This record gives sequence, C-alpha cells and structure tokens, in this order.
Amino acid sequence: MTRTDRILGGLHGSLVGDALGVPVEFAPRKAREADPVTGMRAYGTHHQPAGTWSDDGALLLCSVESLVEKGYDPQDMGERFVKWLDLGHWTAHGQVFDIGIATRNALGLIRSGIPAEQAGGRGQYDNGNGSLMRILPVALACADLDDDLLSDHVQRASAITHGHDRSRLACVFHAMFVSELLGGRPPQEALERCRRRFRALFPYGPETDAFQDLLSESFANWPSNEVSSGGYVIHTLTASLWCLLTTTSFSECVLKAVNLGDDTDTTGCVAGGLAGLLYGTQAIPPEWVAALPRQDDLRTLFGRFCESLPPNP
Repeated sequence: MTRTDRILGGLHGSLVGDALGVPVEFAPRKAREADPVTGMRAYGTHHQPAGTWSDDGALLLCSVESLVEKGYDPQDMGERFVKWLDLGHWTAHGQVFDIGIATRNALGLIRSGIPAEQAGGRGQYDNGNGSLMRILPVALACADLDDDLLSDHVQRASAITHGHDRSRLACVFHAMFVSELLGGRPPQEALERCRRRFRALFPYGPETDAFQDLLSESFANWPSNEVSSGGYVIHTLTASLWCLLTTTSFSECVLKAVNLGDDTDTTGCVAGGLAGLLYGTQAIPPEWVAALPRQDDLRTLFGRFCESLPPNP
C-alpha cells in the first residue's frame, strides 16, 4: 500500500464515516442496538440525502483547501471556516445544518476581527470534539515534522475553535497516532509508539489525569458499555481508537463507531479517518464512496493535497 493510498483512505474514510453517522446523530445506543446502521441511509435526524457529510466533513475539507492553497496558515484556515458558516463553503449541498456551540462562538469572534488562533474557547466546558473532528489534514501535513513542531502546528490549528489545553493535546495525541499509521504500523504498535512520544513531550501537567486512559489503559479490552460516545473530546478520541483496535476492516470499524450512538457523525468521522489510513482507500466500500456528493470536487482537492505534501522521507 502506498502512502498516497493511505492518505486518500483517511480523507475519504472521514467523509464516509461522517455521512454514515449523520442520519442517526443524537439517537441513543439502544436505538442502534435495535436498528443498527449497516450502510448509507437517507434523511433521519437532519433530513439529508444519503452520503451527506456534516460540519465535521465540511471543516475538514476547508482545512485541506487551506493547506493546499496557503500552506500552514491558521488565520486563513479560520477565515475559510467562517466562509463555510456564512456561505456554505464545502458543504455537501450548500446548506449548513449542524454546528457546535463552541465552534459557532469562535467563528463569530473571527468574523468580528479576533485573530483565529485566539478565537477558540479556553474554559473547562469548551472541550467538545469540534477541533478533533477536522484535524486529520493538519496531522497528515505535519506527520514528518519533529514532535515539537508537530505539536505546535496542531495545537494552533485546534485553537481556532477549541483553545483549552485538553482539546489541543487530544489533537496532538491524534496527530502522533496518525503519523504512526501513515508509516504503516499496525494499530497496537502505533498506539504504543504514540504513547511514548506523547509522554516524552508532555511528562506532566494539569491535563495529565484526563489522558490516563489513553496513555495507560488496555482499552481495547473494554466492553462496549465502558466506551462513551458523546461529544467530549477525550471520549471521541478514545472511542475511535477503541473501534480501530477491536475490528479488522474499514467497514467493521466505522459501523462499530456509528452504532455506539449519540455523537455518531463525529465518532464515525474520526474512526473512519483512522481506518482509512490503516486499510487504504481500496478498502472502503465503493458504494459508500459513490454516495458522497461533489465527486469531481473531492477528487481534484484530494489530488492537489497529495501533490502538496513533501515526498516520503
């Protein structure tokens, strides 16, 4: 599998996972146990056609476009997020139908002239998953940087909408794991290497307790009733890793993520991105990819993104 296969798998996988979750977002786990998602559905929670991505996918695509056209530039990235909210930029069908409170507040500040890197909330209750859901393109662009620079870039990109240390460090953990998957390592090995890198960079601090499960628990052995799937950033990251570690194919991983219930689009998006990196673009069911709208736009954007990345070191 080539590096490009993995990158395209991660990008398409994020959108596919998001779209699988959109029709059942907010429904509890019991609803999914009674009626599990097995493929693309239409309408449901947001009354959208099958294959529609949400704010997760749109902000991820804005991030890809920013990286392609401006390189690493958080201000430009934040301004494109505002363009999404105001004009429907990179929405699936020209309509914004889902946005988190923290993201809306941050984009309002950017619109009013606050620098993008200062816009994200920094309170304890600003630790939703709204930066984690879109951070994959930044993680891919930074995958070959040393850990100090990777951490700097990822944290600043997170802070556009989510500036609390916990959210920013969750994005760093995710980015380190992404770099390991991109290097072809299997999930458990990738996790152990990621843990060592994260501990070396952040040996102690006020957020250490929040990362204890991610850093030490064998959460691959957890039963599903111990895996939370709401909007809290640590829960989303843990659930996505759990889905990857406890499955053996792209489809199994993303369906497991969506069928956890609650914040289905974001758990599906993050898990889908990781599974796409692990298994490659060819492992994603073609009918799921074909259900995504704007096929030509996606093909062009993703091709430009791959071309913009430095050669494999």
